[in-house]
Amino acid sequence: MAGNTIGKVFKLTTFGESHSDFVGGVIDGCPAGLTIDLDFINSEIQRRKPTQKDISTSRKEEDKLIFASGIENNISLGTPIAFFVRNENYNKEDYKDLKELFRPSHADFTYNRKYGINASSGGGRASARETLSRVVGGSIAKLFLKQKANISINAQIEKIGKWDYLTQKEEIEKAFEKINREGDSLGGTITCEINNMPVGLGEPVFDKLSADLAKAMISIPSVKAFEFGDGFKGCMEYGSEQLDNWNEDFSTKTNHSGGIQGGISNGMDVFFRVGFKPIPTLNREVSYISKDGVINEIDNKGRYDKCVLPRSIVIVESMAALTIADHLLRSYTNKI
Repeated sequence: MAGNTIGKVFKLTTFGESHSDFVGGVIDGCPAGLTIDLDFINSEIQRRKPTQKDISTSRKEEDKLIFASGIENNISLGTPIAFFVRNENYNKEDYKDLKELFRPSHADFTYNRKYGINASSGGGRASARETLSRVVGGSIAKLFLKQKANISINAQIEKIGKWDYLTQKEEIEKAFEKINREGDSLGGTITCEINNMPVGLGEPVFDKLSADLAKAMISIPSVKAFEFGDGFKGCMEYGSEQLDNWNEDFSTKTNHSGGIQGGISNGMDVFFRVGFKPIPTLNREVSYISKDGVINEIDNKGRYDKCVLPRSIVIVESMAALTIADHLLRSYTNKI
């Protein structure tokens, strides 16, 4: 299986499946001399853990992080940083009746058809469990960005389902009651802003900063939509309404373009929106298809999130950090 690495200079390779003994990764290209704040990294891991009992999975992992190489006395050595976490709280028995079946809207079928085999329990590499490695890699990227360029990344939930997260709390609570009662799920949107961006990050034409951020976000499990700046709304307006006119210090009066022009950062804050689908594992009868093509209605079992948005904020930030760190290092080679 190819495609397990992101980045060209600051690179993260992840490994492990939902129910394998370990998940982890290797960071290559992290400069030497970076102060590694272990408390910060562990706090980022905590942000990814399930916390809301009404919508989060009941699977509880200790997530004790072990660094195997690349760090000495909390300072990066410039060599590959390898890390891993042991999976302990998984239950393969929940999936024993599903080995010959494909769930609707899951990756079971596509993985099986592509490789001739798929993980017999959990979601394998398609599981959100894999994102733990992204959060560890992203936390180190955040440390690099903060120490080197004072760049900060902040994401937040914008909507759950069709309701505004900040102003429609009561409606969202009622929606959670409904999905718990009916065994359903909800998606939503997360916005992300990257502050203190320098001018000049991005490598046209195929490695535009916008293109690489889009790829990073779309690679997150359950992500189905992505837009920069004014996004689709801006596509329906006149050009005169979308101009980002100049200030005398080369900043712009507006930021319709989301901080990127021609695939290169322009020094304004980078702003984007990520859309998450409702997860397809429902606590009700759904139609499974066997490898022989027989469709049956079967009750779902297992532990899963009913809404991934709260746990996905840190994942969005981590993927953004990995992308910006990679492009910041690449920018050092552009001119003398």
